[in-house]
Amino acid sequence: QVQLVESGGGLVQAGGSLRLSCAASGSIFSVNAMGWYRQAPGKQRELVAVLPSGGSTNYADSVKGRFTLSRDNAKNTVDLQMNSLKPEDTAVYYCYALISKMIVHSTRTYIYWGQGTQVTVSS
Repeated sequence: QVQLVESGGGLVQAGGSLRLSCAASGSIFSVNAMGWYRQAPGKQRELVAVLPSGGSTNYADSVKGRFTLSRDNAKNTVDLQMNSLKPEDTAVYYCYALISKMIVHSTRTYIYWGQGTQVTVSS
């Protein structure tokens, strides 16, 4: 089994900062990408930032210049530093990971999600 355990989140005033962390553990052959999505009430889940292994971070336009994603490949962790937060950043944030597992003599790749952590930005 693979688990994504999130930490961070909470309530902050507009202009403030928060940091989200996520750690992947379990039967992992390789982590191909890690990052964060978010879902606001009444809206679809949307990409915030994702970093593929060996690639560059893909940020949503709405967070560019304010959010920074960092990965520790050795520890299978990903952090999201969120600065200059706005009320429209309020959402449940989900850790995302694209993970390959060894099945017999081959690998299979699956998408995993964390349980979600609430971020609320007050105006």
